[in-house]
Amino acid sequence: MFAKYAYRRISLLCFMLFTLTVFTFSLNYLFPGELITNFSGEVNSSYAQTQALVEKYRIEDNIIIQYGAFMARMFEGDWGLSLSSGQPVLGHVKLLFPATLELCLYALTVAVIIGVPSGVIASAYHKKWPDKIINSLSLMGFSIPVFWLALLLIMVFCLGLGLFPMSGRIGLLYEIQPVTHFILIDIYLEGFPYGGASFWDAIHHLALPTTVLAMYPTTVLIRFTRDSMLDVLDQNYIKTARAKGLNRSQLILHHALRNALLPVIKQIGLQFSTLITLAMITEVIFSWPGLGRWLIESIYQRDYPAIQGGLLAVSFFVIIANMMSDLVHSLLDPIARNQAHGKI
Repeated sequence: MFAKYAYRRISLLCFMLFTLTVFTFSLNYLFPGELITNFSGEVNSSYAQTQALVEKYRIEDNIIIQYGAFMARMFEGDWGLSLSSGQPVLGHVKLLFPATLELCLYALTVAVIIGVPSGVIASAYHKKWPDKIINSLSLMGFSIPVFWLALLLIMVFCLGLGLFPMSGRIGLLYEIQPVTHFILIDIYLEGFPYGGASFWDAIHHLALPTTVLAMYPTTVLIRFTRDSMLDVLDQNYIKTARAKGLNRSQLILHHALRNALLPVIKQIGLQFSTLITLAMITEVIFSWPGLGRWLIESIYQRDYPAIQGGLLAVSFFVIIANMMSDLVHSLLDPIARNQAHGKI
C-alpha cells in the first residue's frame, strides 16, 4: 500500500517539478530585454558570439526544442551568467544556499524545542492560567511582523545593549576555511580555532537572526500541537484510560503524545518550507550572506538570469521539503496514508 502511495506522490512531484521548469523557462520571454541576454546573461557580445549563443540556446527553433535545450543545460549545470557579477548563476546558488539552509535549520530546531512542549503544556492545562499565558504569547508572536521584530531586536540588543552583532555570520577577525559552507560545521572541522572564540562569535551572530526567523513557526507549532493534543485527549480511549485512574502525566506521555505528534510532524515539514521564504527578509535585515539576500538584491538590480536561477533553486527545495514531510507523515501514520490514497 505504501509503495503504491509513494509512487503516486513521486509522480505528483515530477509533475510539479515539470510545471516549475516550464514556468522558469517562460520567464525568459516575460522579462524585458533581449531574449538571448535573458537566456545566457551575456551582454555586449560580438556578432560572432551572438550567433554562437543563438545556436547554443536554439533561439531560432520552436518553443519545444528551446525548452528541451533549456532542460539539458539545467542538468549540465549551465544556468547562465549573472548580469551583475558576470559569474555563473549556479556557482552563486551553491555558495550561498548553505547559509540560508543553515539559518532555517537552526530556526526550525528552536521552533520545535519551544513550540511542541509549549503546545503540550497548554493542552494539559486547558483553560487554566498556563494555557492562557501560552496562548497570549503565541498570539503576540504570530501577530508581530518579521521585519519589525528584527529591527526591534537590533535596536535593543545591538545598538542599545551591545550584546549581539548586527550583521554577518562571523567576525572579520576570524578566518574560517569554507569546507561545507555551514559556519558551525566548518569551525568544528578546523578544530575550534582561536581557542574556541570563533565558535562563540558565530553563535552570537546566529542568535538574533535565528530568533527572528523562529518566531513564526514557533507560534504555529504551539497552536497546532495544542489543538492536536486536545483532539486526542477527547478520544474515547483516553477517557477510558482516565476512568482507570491514570493521572494527567501518564495520559499525556504514554497514550496521547504519540498520536498527537503525528500531524505535528507534517506541520514541521511545512513550516520548514515557509522558513525558506521568511529567510529572505531576515537575511536582508541582518546582512546574512544567503540565497534570499542575493535574490532580493538581484531583483533590485534587474539581474534576470540570477532571479531565474534563484527562484528555481528556492522553489525546487520548497517542493522537495513539502513532499518529503508528506511521505514521512504517511509512513508513520497508516490511517492518513489510507485516507490520502483514497483521495488520489
